[in-house]
Amino acid sequence: MIYIYTNKQDAEDWILQNDWYFNLYTSNEEFTEKDKEVIWQIDYAKLTENKHIETKYGLGTVRNLSSGCKTLLNVMKNPGKVVNADECGKNVLDMLFAMDGIQLHMSRPEGIYIGDNIQICFNSTNIVTGRKGYEQWWSGEYARRDADDL
Repeated sequence: MIYIYTNKQDAEDWILQNDWYFNLYTSNEEFTEKDKEVIWQIDYAKLTENKHIETKYGLGTVRNLSSGCKTLLNVMKNPGKVVNADECGKNVLDMLFAMDGIQLHMSRPEGIYIGDNIQICFNSTNIVTGRKGYEQWWSGEYARRDADDL
């Protein structure tokens, strides 16, 4: 199941600023082969032994990875934390929605691939299944927001 929260919370178990969190914490962890695969898949960057990256644009550090790549790595390396997915592109969101047991903050719906069997729990209360359930929930959310003048 994927857990989505639509209202931001400033709490210890939430990562709202992915770049900042990644640069301060996640980048200091060891990177696994899976992490290296993700870095290549998202940013076409090769991670070297000293945490530098090689791209077609030249050399950089892991701090030069895209916000989407940092977000995905934050999710992978911080199970149990709610991670803000608002800055992710479709490529990263598609990868996130192929995972299980993750927690995301999303303030709006995105046009992403969601498998028919994927279960999503919104705000710890509403469980939906697949793309159709996802779209129906967001339609109802916009109606609720309009009713509340949000």
